[in-house]
Amino acid sequence: MNDIVVHKFGGSCLRDGNDIDQIAEIISDTEGRPIIVVSALWGMTDRLIRASREPRYASRLVQDLTYQHLRFAPGLDTGEFGELFNRVISGISKELLKLSSGEESLRSENLILAAGERLSALAVAHRLRECGIEGAHPVGAEDIGLRLKGIGRAKEIDIESSSLNLDRQELGGVPILTGWFGEGDDGNIALLTRGGSDHSAAAFASLMNASKLILWKDVDGIKQLNPRWGIDTPAIPYLGYGQAAELSMHGTPVIHPATVFPLIEEGIPIEIKNFHNRDSTASTVIGPDIATDEVIAIGCQPGVAIITNDKPLSSDLLMEIERLGITPWLMKSTPEGFKIILPKHDLHHLENIIPGKIEFKTAIISILGMPDIGIEHELVSTNEYGTRIIVETDQLHEKIRELYHSLFSRQDCK
Repeated sequence: MNDIVVHKFGGSCLRDGNDIDQIAEIISDTEGRPIIVVSALWGMTDRLIRASREPRYASRLVQDLTYQHLRFAPGLDTGEFGELFNRVISGISKELLKLSSGEESLRSENLILAAGERLSALAVAHRLRECGIEGAHPVGAEDIGLRLKGIGRAKEIDIESSSLNLDRQELGGVPILTGWFGEGDDGNIALLTRGGSDHSAAAFASLMNASKLILWKDVDGIKQLNPRWGIDTPAIPYLGYGQAAELSMHGTPVIHPATVFPLIEEGIPIEIKNFHNRDSTASTVIGPDIATDEVIAIGCQPGVAIITNDKPLSSDLLMEIERLGITPWLMKSTPEGFKIILPKHDLHHLENIIPGKIEFKTAIISILGMPDIGIEHELVSTNEYGTRIIVETDQLHEKIRELYHSLFSRQDCK
């Protein structure tokens, strides 16, 4: 078995410099040859997005970026990676200047946003070296041949093309890889959707045939019910790939929906661990799907749009939905008409171009397992992972808690 272990550290694991010291401890204490994938520092991407859209914040942002990363990694600007650091900072200034002068460009915006990951990789590599991990070095995903399916923005990584083009020699030692972006179909930089660094980490695990992927989060794992609904539920010890993807699309945002797809063929497992509580025994392992009739978890996504029309769905509209990276919960088309069910927040991309009647519902619920639901609902679909239903209520919190207690208490009594 390959001894490579891919570790992904998100922004919640990069709140201050001491977090990088903890990353050093984790790498030293974990068996296997590490490959590290990092997100931008905590809150950094949001600031870069704001600056790219409101360039008047440019000058102050560049100063703040420099200060914050040097606070994380003192000496970075004058150390071994100092030239790279200064080049990235200068690049941000250059692209912000283009935007402020009215030269709108998706490429400029993408370069600005990707700089958060580039700076993070530099800061982590610099500090890990100071902690004694001598082989630590930053690697830009775009620079070593990671290919994305799309131009400018993309839903997923092109594993086949990346496998042919990846410069694996750059992944010796302890590489600190940037997540979230790569090379698009046009040869320019392209970004994944927000949270896509998990998918980047899974892609590298697949491309390097790793023994496992560890996602370090600020939670103990994926829980039976999102804590937002007011119930503290236990972490799920094991989830199948399909089950995890289903939950991630229904209000359980612990992992990016596309995370699992590169790992399925080789059966590479994912472990979700709590970065801030490494001694916790609670965690979630994600691996091959196992058939079960038991209720495993409940996902709920508020805000549902239902679009219907008495004409079949056109190929142009299908292509536009794909281009925008929208994943409907249901898309059905016959000669008699079509029906699309999708998150309400995605509707603004389509409402001016999609014909038909639009209805709004309170929420869609996904129940992993095959239970007798026992509440009034509109069935959306069933598959091997469970059941999707739509509920219409002005007391969603109460409805979700009622459903949870009903399903799990009934199961506990078996």
